[in-house]
Parts: sequence; structure tokens; C-alpha cells
Amino acid sequence: MEAKKLYTKLKNDFIKEGIKDIDWANRMPELDSYLFPEFMQNGGMGLMCDFTDEIKKVYTTVFLSEKVLCKLLSDNISNAMLFSHHPTNWNLKNNNGNYTANEEYIAELKERNISIYILHHPLDNFGRYSTCGTLAARLKINIEKPAFLYCGALCGIIGTTDCKTTGELRDRFSQTLGHKTSLYQYGCENIQGEKIALCPGGGNDMFVLNEMLENNIKTLITGLTIVNDYSRETHEYEKKNKINLLGGTHYSSEKYAPMEMCKYFNDLGLPSEFIDDEPDLYDL
Repeated sequence: MEAKKLYTKLKNDFIKEGIKDIDWANRMPELDSYLFPEFMQNGGMGLMCDFTDEIKKVYTTVFLSEKVLCKLLSDNISNAMLFSHHPTNWNLKNNNGNYTANEEYIAELKERNISIYILHHPLDNFGRYSTCGTLAARLKINIEKPAFLYCGALCGIIGTTDCKTTGELRDRFSQTLGHKTSLYQYGCENIQGEKIALCPGGGNDMFVLNEMLENNIKTLITGLTIVNDYSRETHEYEKKNKINLLGGTHYSSEKYAPMEMCKYFNDLGLPSEFIDDEPDLYDL
């Protein structure tokens, strides 16, 4: 498929008017010479690295981690595209969260004619392929409405679950993700008949909690739940207002969106493959 046609379709389908991102280019000056000009100008949405004129296969991922980039390069493929939710790697313990992908790998992608396309907030925005919608589907949450507007994107949902307790909900969360999850039991354990909120990734934030309380919702499913200097005030607020908090790591809470995007690319006649990565349990 002609690369420009795919870039245009992705832009038209996902980068909606009003959605903004967080100026990713300023966070990765080491890669300036590789970045597509529009990516540097629009906050970091869409085509990050324009390295090919033709795309024969698409790989999808959450982060540009060393494991992901090594796996992609080991396939010995060229004229392809790497579709990622984030334009960075992730490590909260040692790198304070998002950090720049290894330049050597980006240079090798350029040599192989493998472009990089990023949808961060545009993929968080509620819809068929969104981080919130896909996670809710996996957890069998009945979605009542999208919620939590951030940078023009509705990055979460309000819904209901057939789980009767927070413990039961955590067990389902753990079974779905395939690893342990966190539960900060700050509120009532019995959630039968109660509405719950879901906002993957970094959803444990005051703008989410305030909207939850406005709707009398006391249980939140997200990705990052660690208690640290950044989040300590948020946890104190949850204790005060008796809000239960469940976490599944940044990676695992968002991975179902790029997994679902494989169907999007397959429908366009492009073979696609999700590259699995490792959840960082430190996030919990």
C-alpha cells in the first residue's frame, strides 16, 4: 500500500478536530533529525518518522521499547510501518516514566524503510479501537457513556459490571491481563449495582476523580496506581472520599487498543502483527 494513502486515512479516521497532545518532540531532542516536521509541530500526533514510500506490513505496539524494536528488526523485513500508542519507552522506577527510544534502533528502522506512526490521545479517545473501549470490552463492563475529557479526547468510560465486590473485579482484571493487579480498598467492598469508572494508563488523576464524584462513582480501574511523590495527594483524596482504586500497569491497561488496531489494518488488506511487551509491575 502506498504509505501516503495509509497516513492520510489514519489521520482522517483518528486525529479529530480539538484533540491535542503533549508536545512529545520536546521530550526527545535526541531524535530531532528523524522526526517528521508535522509531528514536531502538532504536539506529536500521527506520522513520527517518514521512512518509506510503500507499506507491506504493519506492526502494532504500546511503547517503543527495546524488546519491541529488537523483535521488529529481527524479522528482517523492510517497507513496513510500526504503529505505536506512545512515541517513547516506559520505565517509572529508573526513568521517571516516558523516555526516548534508543536512537540506534530508530536509525536502523530508517535504513530498513520502516516508518513509525503514533496515536496517543487520538487512540485514547473513546471509540471502537480506543484504549478505554477495548479494555472495558475485555473486562465485560457494560459501557453507559464515555467520560473524562482530556486534551480534547474522551479517555475513559462510565459503566457497570456484574462483579459483586472489588475483590471479584480485581480477580477478573488479573485473569484478563495475565498478571497480578493492584487494589487500594479505600471505599466499600460491595459494588453490586454500582457504577464504576475506567480510564486506562495514567487515569488516576484529579480530573478523573472529580468527575467520578460528580456522578457518585466510587470505583476506578486504571493503569498506574503506585503511591509516590506525584500520586500521594491523589491517594489521600481517594481515601478521604472512599474511592476504590484498581491498577493493571501502564502497558497492560492500554495494550488491547493496538491489538484491536490489527483488525483495522487487516481490513485495509495490510498484514499486521501486535508485538507483545512486558508489563512493569512497579506501576502498581
